[in-house]
Amino acid sequence: MSTTRPYPPGDLGPEPVGAGASAAVPAGQIRRLRLAGTRGTVARARDFAREALQDWGWLPAATADQRAAAEDVLLVVSELVTNACLHAEGPEELRLRRVAKVLRLEVSDLGAGSPAPRSPHRPGRPGGHGMFIVQRLCLDWGVVRNADGAGKTVWAELAAPS
Repeated sequence: MSTTRPYPPGDLGPEPVGAGASAAVPAGQIRRLRLAGTRGTVARARDFAREALQDWGWLPAATADQRAAAEDVLLVVSELVTNACLHAEGPEELRLRRVAKVLRLEVSDLGAGSPAPRSPHRPGRPGGHGMFIVQRLCLDWGVVRNADGAGKTVWAELAAPS
């Protein structure tokens, strides 16, 4: 795991010094999508994320940088949900949380394993690139085990477009 911040899902760490009530997450800035037992999970998750990005003003993008930031979010959503489908008995839930200049993606599943980028990374080989992509595109990412021992949440944070 590559995370440098072992905060549990939903905890973005301590508030910066000087942050007051305005740093709180406004209502409507957290989105949840139940994925357990659904078909077309990856496409459904991407559509859900795209709709949230539209509601939050990331799409339609006015500049190439804004468009790239939104595309990165959609790619990371696809990778995290695909990993849960392939390696963790399927995803249970996707959560998107927008806080200031950071978007946090969380995918919960019931799997026992922990995702990790393949090392060494071999770009010419098919498959196995998902967590390498997540690591390259995100500010940070990590895994938090559920308190009851059944499953985990894989989270990733991306910067908001400038």
